[in-house]
Amino acid sequence: MKLILKWLLSAAALLAVAYLYPGVVVTSFTGALIAAAVLGALNMVVRPILILLTLPVTLVTLGLFLFIINALMFWAAAGLIDSLKVTGFTAALIGSLIYSVLQLAIEFVLERLLFNK
Repeated sequence: MKLILKWLLSAAALLAVAYLYPGVVVTSFTGALIAAAVLGALNMVVRPILILLTLPVTLVTLGLFLFIINALMFWAAAGLIDSLKVTGFTAALIGSLIYSVLQLAIEFVLERLLFNK
């Protein structure tokens, strides 16, 4: 139940990113669902490998390089599917920042308010 709700809210967050920032375009809610699934899979599989490989750069930049990795994941998801369009790396960076803030809000709502144990 929680996974499906988080997936639906992540798709809504992608639609919100497309609404808030013109450099990101999502074609439909179905496309947003697919994009959220692809983005989640990339963040689960590829992102930890990239973080491990770029650990020295991340340490030197005091963690700021993680923003670049997040933007690369966002951009890669847009490259893999047709329903998510990103106009460039700057758009991917800004879109990933907005998406990350929305994901934090989703996690807060799900953990604190709905699934309080």
